[in-house]
Amino acid sequence: MNEFYAYISRLRLIRRWSLMRNTQPENDAEHSLQVAMISHALAVLARDRYSRDVDPEHVVTLAVYHDAAEVLTGDLPTPVKYHSDTLRNAYAEVERAALEKLTAMLPKETQRAISPILKEHDTLAMRIVKAADRISAYVHCLEEQRAGNREFDAAAVSILASIHALAMPEAEDFLRDCVPAFLLTLDELNRRE
Repeated sequence: MNEFYAYISRLRLIRRWSLMRNTQPENDAEHSLQVAMISHALAVLARDRYSRDVDPEHVVTLAVYHDAAEVLTGDLPTPVKYHSDTLRNAYAEVERAALEKLTAMLPKETQRAISPILKEHDTLAMRIVKAADRISAYVHCLEEQRAGNREFDAAAVSILASIHALAMPEAEDFLRDCVPAFLLTLDELNRRE
């Protein structure tokens, strides 16, 4: 029996933003879908607007699985995960062990294809996924703020700064051209037809 996909389906049970009050709860499965869609857009922009050598479909696949380890580790809040180098390194080791365990759960025929996706780091494709991950978090902050939740004020500022620090023109383009629409109501979106 192979348990990998049964575990991955439990991403929907992993709650994000656990230390903060949320008007709209978010889980890892919802987040992964949004990251995959944003990653695809960023990869297409990188390839077609900035002539960068990147495969959007590969980027989407990386994004789908970018939080896979969290089905075993849970979603450790960012302030805890990055509090110190000691915690950051310890969490990286826990995440690595979780990914090894998940890889062992894959059907043998798919391990060769999925294992590199789970372990890919420090590539342009992963930088794009990282940017999309942060943009998704930023959008959540903006939506919470729009709902009157000031709990996300500092997070929005910090996350936006971290996106700018990536120095990725495709991410800046998405922030400018696409993110403002996330703040529109359904009526406002419909008026733009």
